[in-house]
Amino acid sequence: MTQLFERLGGAPAVDAAVDLFYRRMLADPRVAHFFEDTDMDAQIAKQRAFLTMAFGGPHSYTGRDMRAAHAPLVARGLDDLHVDVVIEQLGASLAELGVDAATIAEVAVIAESVRADVLGR
Repeated sequence: MTQLFERLGGAPAVDAAVDLFYRRMLADPRVAHFFEDTDMDAQIAKQRAFLTMAFGGPHSYTGRDMRAAHAPLVARGLDDLHVDVVIEQLGASLAELGVDAATIAEVAVIAESVRADVLGR
C-alpha cells in the first residue's frame, strides 16, 4: 500500500489542503481567536511540514512537539471542542479538494491520535 502522502497527491496536495484548512479555520468563529497573534505564514509552513511527515512523506518537520506547541493555547482555553473543529475543518478541506471519504477517515485517525498531546493530557 502506498503512503497516505502519495495517495493524497504529494506536496502539492498537502500545500493546497493546508492553505484551504487555514482559510476555513480563520473564518470559523469557534477557533479563529486562537490565531489572532499568529504569524500565519510561519504557521502554514509548520503545518505543511508536520502533515507531510504525519502522512508518510519526507520528514522536514522541526517544530516543537505537540504538547509544548499547544500549551499556550490550552492555557487560553483550547479543549476537545476545538480539536473536533480542527478534525472537521481538515476533513472538509480535503473533501473540497476531492479526497475520498475513506482517505479522509484515515487522516482523521491520525489527527485524533495527537489529541491527548495537543490538550496536554
